[in-house]
Amino acid sequence: MKIQDLHVLPKFRDGWSYLYVEHCRIDQEARAIAIHDAAGKAPVPCANLALLMLGPGVSITHAAISVLADHGCLVAWCGEQGVRFYATGMGETRSASNFLYQARTWAYEELRMQVVRRLYQLRFSEKLDPALTLRQIRGMEGMRVREGYSRVSRETGVPWSGRSYRRDKWDNSDPVNRALSTANSCLYGICHAAIVSAGFSPALGFIHTGKMLSFVYDVADLYKTEVTVPAAFRAASEGKDGLERRVRMACRDAFVSTRLLERIIPDIQKALALPARGLAGVGERFDQELAAPGLLWDPVEGQVEGGRNHSPEEDETEADDGRSDS
Repeated sequence: MKIQDLHVLPKFRDGWSYLYVEHCRIDQEARAIAIHDAAGKAPVPCANLALLMLGPGVSITHAAISVLADHGCLVAWCGEQGVRFYATGMGETRSASNFLYQARTWAYEELRMQVVRRLYQLRFSEKLDPALTLRQIRGMEGMRVREGYSRVSRETGVPWSGRSYRRDKWDNSDPVNRALSTANSCLYGICHAAIVSAGFSPALGFIHTGKMLSFVYDVADLYKTEVTVPAAFRAASEGKDGLERRVRMACRDAFVSTRLLERIIPDIQKALALPARGLAGVGERFDQELAAPGLLWDPVEGQVEGGRNHSPEEDETEADDGRSDS
């Protein structure tokens, strides 16, 4: 699926859509940035970047952050190869259209149910019968996941007796459950980065609810049986020593080989049935009046112009230019 508008839905498919770096120093160079590491200096044109992921061992100057922000590049601080997500700066989705569309879809029960069904449909190769109830679909999903675990268990020779672990008794969990928890944490990190980079809320989940990462869990579940479950079982089959580190490295390689990051946003677009250019009339493009406050909500008119004095007593000058001096 081709993403139509970079400023509504950042692209992760063409050219320098995202860049991951680690163990380097980043500073400003003209209206771009330069990356310094053991191999030397590499200039990076910010205008071509949608997301810059900063891994371990990175130092970055205030000037570099400033120029990245000016070009609308989202900066995310993450673990090795993006397998953890720690913090983020403002990206180029200055428009709130994706978040507003998500919120509207989440708030209306009928629209939310449609998204739930599409999210489940993305997990199945066969078409789901529209007559199926949500409970029936969840039952089918449970069978699909159980069969996925059993298949990978047979392929790797790792015994599987079910998902079971406790955070307060981590060391008592069997190796494969520890591996699965580590792998899923890595997956949540990269899904979280993609979600915020596109201007969506990680908290407004459709299947999951009540957590600040509910939407992250919705999206991550699309890829678990394909990506993290096999990686975890393979790592567990190699023994207990250094298990968590080997899982993280296996996930890193799997994310690259499956081109996961560039798939996440188009899948979100499909699940939400998001129009190619987001909500019509909501928000401004990144490069137009960045300091403007945007539109005002009105229960009758829908949206009215912001950044102006709406008082009926405004003087003639204010009425002419549509702006207040305050």
